[in-house]
Amino acid sequence: MRYIEFEEVAKAVESLCIAAAYELPVDVLAALKKAAQRETNPAAAKVLSQLIENARIAKEEKIPLCQDTGLAVVFVEQGSQVAVESGGSKTLMDAINAGVAAGYEKGYLRKSVVAEPLRRTTDDGRQTSYAPAIIHYTAVSGDKLKITVMAKGGGCENKSCFKMFRPTADRSEIIDWVVSVVKAAGADACPPFIVGVGIGGDFELSCLLSKKALLRDMGEENNNKFYADLESDLLSAINALGLGPQGLGGDTTALAVQVETAPCHIASLPVAVNIECHSHRHKSAVI
Repeated sequence: MRYIEFEEVAKAVESLCIAAAYELPVDVLAALKKAAQRETNPAAAKVLSQLIENARIAKEEKIPLCQDTGLAVVFVEQGSQVAVESGGSKTLMDAINAGVAAGYEKGYLRKSVVAEPLRRTTDDGRQTSYAPAIIHYTAVSGDKLKITVMAKGGGCENKSCFKMFRPTADRSEIIDWVVSVVKAAGADACPPFIVGVGIGGDFELSCLLSKKALLRDMGEENNNKFYADLESDLLSAINALGLGPQGLGGDTTALAVQVETAPCHIASLPVAVNIECHSHRHKSAVI
């Protein structure tokens, strides 16, 4: 069994929170540059160029890519031969939340989490905080601990949708609905988007799949050709909307559509859509 110190985990998460807020992933930046080169609408091309410049400034000056530094969503893959050692009763989850709190504090990131969803103040009168994070945990083989932090902004997350289709629904019905969700999101969710789609499982798993889909490197197709073709057709249909960057019109409403699936009950067909804005902030570390 391999042991990792509590503080090592917390420090890693702290660094991931700050890096995710400051540095646009390489694949996202490359997709923006490619979109700017092929964009036929001059206004849209200008917006894309401004987004690329924003990413440069954020990285060089170490400031957030967006004023909404998001809710920390953390995906954890813990190897069966690794454990977190705290010297007490603290857990891996405690280490992650300690890292999120430190990262948002030290990185001067806006604290956008209210303690109670219907009463928008905490007990001591503070309106915002930064923890606890939303943590998704998976046990895997091996002796490594992989942690991925996604800073999920409210504007795009608010446009998430779920629908339980009849099991007889065909491919075209799914495409039409996903496109309608993106159209309804409009400029409010800050296009160009990365669109995650989860198909199958049950109610909660389809939603989780739609968010996990966003973690795949852009340009990496689903390894099942049927769903890879679905991704391509969805992207074409979404970009045909003409919504464009920041909703000002153009060819680039979405940079990518990424689909993940799971087996589901014969009587149901759950589908979920989770949208990321152009500031697609996520970073990973393996300890």
